Amino acid sequence: MGVELRDLATKAYVYGFPLVFNLDQVRRYTTTGVGANAAAPFNAFSHAADLAGPKDTFVSINNDTVYSMGQLDLTNGPLLLEVPDTAGAYYVLQFVDAWTDNFAYVGKRATGTAAGRYLLTPPGWSGQTPAGVRRISCPTGVASIVGRWACTGEADLPRVRALQQQLTLTDVGEQTRPLGLPTPDPNVPEALAFWEKLRVYLQAYPPAAQDLPLQQAFELLGLLEWGPSPYAEAEPELTAALAAGAKTGHDGLVAALRSGAGDAVVNGWHQTFHVFDYNDDYFEVGTINSPEWRIDDRSKAIGLRAAAAMAGLWGNHGYEAAYSPVYLDGDGDELTGERSYTLTFTQTPPVDAFWSITMYDLPEYYLVDNPIDRYSIGDRTPGLVYGEDGSLTITLSAAEPTDPTARANWLPTPTAGFRPLLRMYSPRPEVFDGTYEVPPFVKVS
Repeated sequence: MGVELRDLATKAYVYGFPLVFNLDQVRRYTTTGVGANAAAPFNAFSHAADLAGPKDTFVSINNDTVYSMGQLDLTNGPLLLEVPDTAGAYYVLQFVDAWTDNFAYVGKRATGTAAGRYLLTPPGWSGQTPAGVRRISCPTGVASIVGRWACTGEADLPRVRALQQQLTLTDVGEQTRPLGLPTPDPNVPEALAFWEKLRVYLQAYPPAAQDLPLQQAFELLGLLEWGPSPYAEAEPELTAALAAGAKTGHDGLVAALRSGAGDAVVNGWHQTFHVFDYNDDYFEVGTINSPEWRIDDRSKAIGLRAAAAMAGLWGNHGYEAAYSPVYLDGDGDELTGERSYTLTFTQTPPVDAFWSITMYDLPEYYLVDNPIDRYSIGDRTPGLVYGEDGSLTITLSAAEPTDPTARANWLPTPTAGFRPLLRMYSPRPEVFDGTYEVPPFVKVS
């Protein structure tokens, strides 16, 4: 029974990791805030005043856009979302449910840049949508709006801040105070805290119908019990199985991310363009419901969902922004700040919006502090020096280059291992059909 319980716990950990990890971040945003985003209560926006930096300790946070974060609690009824006219400027509001499904998009690609009004409704809602308002049905009672405003730098911040102030969430009808997230039993030992969170979250936020049979299989682990927590005084055998399963599940996710299991890898870059395609059930405004953006194998989808949460929580579908991380150089060796590298683009990434490469440490995938406050580099970076043939050579190193051109095109790295991430906003078809290849990292020293 011990081995059986351990294996079941491993499976349950991977299944439930996105729900727990995601809602831990939701709780952070509504209690302490994250870096440049101050805490804001449910059903209100928190607007960052600046581009993200090292103090923004959030997994794979971007340094391309200014964030506006809204945590939604629709338990007591709908909300009215109003967005401003951005006069053609890129922005996106990404809607993420409790299970990390991207279920809707509002913004330049999805709905254009004119002003708009959207009714955000809870599961099972059957009221009337007002004229001139588009409805967005939320799959879970708690959800997140991840807003990103394109910003070209310090001088562009006043324009972005003016737009942020015009982004509003309003209660519809008479509503009581939002309930917020359910509270796990505080008497559960820390070693079992993950499982207690998962238990109470499963009750509050049911999964898609097709996942219910799998969830039912976790009954032996105590995850389906209502009332008093089974983990406050769990039997030693169950405690051992849950601890071992969590470790095996976590280690397996880390290993899968490092190996790129299932990814196409070109010149060391993982083509994770479909890692957020695990949503197979909810397609609201701005999503693309077609076979190339869905994963038929549900078991594979659940594994990808967990890995995506661990390395890139709240990442967009590839059609909104294509992501490509890299761990190895062109020789197959791990990237490290003990060496210097160059990355030469004969053709820069083909996009309709913009592109960037952002530097992250390992294993947290946080931005890296550096003396020039440069955390990403891309087509909007001022002062880049291009070759006479239009090529762009980026230098990546922990030490500051002495050559003026290398210094202008320098993306600082940490002194230890690191993982850059290429983002391509509004990518063109050649990103997906393989006709465009990102070049490899080349060792300089």
